[in-house]
Amino acid sequence: MMHTIPRPEYPRPQFFRPSWMNLNGNWQFEIDHGASGRARGLVEKELSGSILVPFCPESPLSGVNHKDFMAAVWYRRSFTLPKAAEGQRVMLHFGAVDYRCEAWINGKSAGVHEGGYASFSFEITAFLQEGENTLVVCADDQLRSGRQPFGKQSDRYHSHGCSYTRTTGIWQTVWLEWVPQTYVKKVKMIPDAQNGVLYLEALVDGDAREMQMQAQASFQGVLQGEAKALVDGNCARIALVVKDKHLWAPGSPHLYDLKIALRRDEENVDCAESYFALRTISFRGKKCLLNGKPLFQRLILDQGFYPDGIYTAPSDEALKKDIEFSMAMGFNGARLHQKVFEQRFLYWADQLGYLCWGEMASWGIDPARPHTMSIFLREWLEVVERDFNAPCIVGWCPYNEVWGESNDGLRQLTLQMTYRATKAMDETRPVIDVSGGLHVETDIFDTHDYEQKPEIYQKRYAPGEKLYDRLEGQEHYDGKAPMFVSEYGGIRWTDDAAGWGYGEAPKTKEEFISRYEGLTTALLNNPEHMGFCYTQLTDVEQEQNGLYTYDRKAKFPPEIIAEINQRRAAIEEE
Repeated sequence: MMHTIPRPEYPRPQFFRPSWMNLNGNWQFEIDHGASGRARGLVEKELSGSILVPFCPESPLSGVNHKDFMAAVWYRRSFTLPKAAEGQRVMLHFGAVDYRCEAWINGKSAGVHEGGYASFSFEITAFLQEGENTLVVCADDQLRSGRQPFGKQSDRYHSHGCSYTRTTGIWQTVWLEWVPQTYVKKVKMIPDAQNGVLYLEALVDGDAREMQMQAQASFQGVLQGEAKALVDGNCARIALVVKDKHLWAPGSPHLYDLKIALRRDEENVDCAESYFALRTISFRGKKCLLNGKPLFQRLILDQGFYPDGIYTAPSDEALKKDIEFSMAMGFNGARLHQKVFEQRFLYWADQLGYLCWGEMASWGIDPARPHTMSIFLREWLEVVERDFNAPCIVGWCPYNEVWGESNDGLRQLTLQMTYRATKAMDETRPVIDVSGGLHVETDIFDTHDYEQKPEIYQKRYAPGEKLYDRLEGQEHYDGKAPMFVSEYGGIRWTDDAAGWGYGEAPKTKEEFISRYEGLTTALLNNPEHMGFCYTQLTDVEQEQNGLYTYDRKAKFPPEIIAEINQRRAAIEEE
């Protein structure tokens, strides 16, 4: 059976309810170059064009394909709720909208959200009417204002360097969900792999008096344990012990199914389905340990761009395939770079056993500006909260390549406070304050190094060499923290004269493989390195240094790259 709307799959797989409606598809649409739509009454008017949601108007898949800057964009559509939603609370969910989103239901404002990457929702129950309802959305996107992070979106008319086509407005699924008057708003899962326990912290919205939370875990259809607790105020805390411990790791992505029920008088009030994993990320000296065993993180830089959808994958299968393409070349994870990936990507990473570093699109906003903390940190903590439960996430990195040219105290304070706020939200994972830049406070000391000569790399990263003290005295590595080269390679390989990569391009495929092998082996052989991250998975527009082309064709036999990547790392030796 063919789907009539794009991206029809449930967008939040780790907290599923069957009571939902996908709003993707054809919407009315209009570009508002002067950001004057409110004054011109666009909330109440039919719009002049159309767009295919959830694809951004810059993308071919949207049907708009408008590449210039857009100060604001407007969307309009109608919907009719099913009878099952009667008497329920109705939530309007957005996977992501870039940048400032306001939504109206039947002409009344239902809420405003700022931030181009975090998911959010508005309760719209009070604005609904019988029969058909009208939804209008406006997204304001002042990318060049200096007051919003934009990641790798180009701040010039054309794409340039490592900046690419912009994304404006809705770029993830829009959906409705109806829930009981009292419902489970969110659940935080904290696994204790050593003791075979999952700790659950649930927040209940509504009148929770005399209610009980119940959780039930199973593995491959076999019941593993159940637990319950009374709701205390609006919170419930449960310790769920599983009978058999099955640990999650690359190569063995064991996941437990989880059923959550909010109950009163032995009757279910609200139910949701989820999943979890037992796994622990920790360190012993400079070794990264997964479930207590040394793990070398063989990462690829993944920027999450698509030639037809820009920020948005054309299908759920495309998300899965990108992970499979990476694993085929021997990588066990990725830096999800300068973009917050959608929850469906994390779902497939959980299912396939693929390590992910959660990052924020930090470029475009300067940590040394007084307004940065209030703008950046708010959204970043929304991202950390949203993705906390994903087993695949093994670390957080809010900023990328922030340098200390001015040694500005405010910049350093912003980075330090962002690190500490992230740690306060999540003590179970490492946090890198700034990848590749000047570290202020960090759990891991990393660097970016695009040197192209293997002989220099082998000397620079030889065992015993003094590492990472190469920034003119601005920063000093204490010799104790775990460390790795979190960007390297970026070797140009393309027939396009306008395409670029790092260094002088190899003349032959054999020369490419030799260079790749030399650089990678130097990092594998250093007994103090906990991992590496190669730049990058695919070409992105003019940056043509991927191991795959932009349309996902392998440039080299995957098994050759995999054989190099999967050689045992020195630090993996017990």
